[in-house]
Amino acid sequence: FNNVSFRYPNTERMILQNISFSIPFGGTLSIVGVNGAGKTTLVRLLKGLLKPSAGTILYQGEDISRRTVASLAGQVGYVFQNPDDQIFKYKVIDEVMFGPLNIGMPKEKAMEKAMEALALTELTPYAGENPYDLELSQRKLVAIASVLAMDTDVIILDEPTIAQDYSGKEIIRNIIASLSEQGKLVL
Repeated sequence: FNNVSFRYPNTERMILQNISFSIPFGGTLSIVGVNGAGKTTLVRLLKGLLKPSAGTILYQGEDISRRTVASLAGQVGYVFQNPDDQIFKYKVIDEVMFGPLNIGMPKEKAMEKAMEALALTELTPYAGENPYDLELSQRKLVAIASVLAMDTDVIILDEPTIAQDYSGKEIIRNIIASLSEQGKLVL
């Protein structure tokens, strides 16, 4: 981020102002702050869901601050805070395969990646279930699996442990450790 500022339309208040920082590739980074501090706004800028009011956002040397969400989908994966804002298919496997298929992954590879993601999230037994028949904690894991299956280099997990018990938090911890070992950047 190079001098990035952001304000929501029709507001006077700057949410982020002249933010500059670099994130080394690979490993994990936690962004921590109070409610309303701008954490979600910051990661939505990186994903391309929001466009900066000023400044540039560079990814591997390229200014991505004006690229579309679709053009970044194969590079930057984003799991929303609320899984119900992300899930829309009627079967878990279809949800998890949606992203890979839409970034151009062949069907066999998308299925392979989806099954790997379901195994990592311990949701394999639920592949044929409707995600909305699952508990909130499981729906959060479905949303995580759907991004994992895309095999992006950057994975943004917005409030990943929402509604998770100890077991769910351990699953997420193991996922983050595995992604980090693969050289992916996890925010």
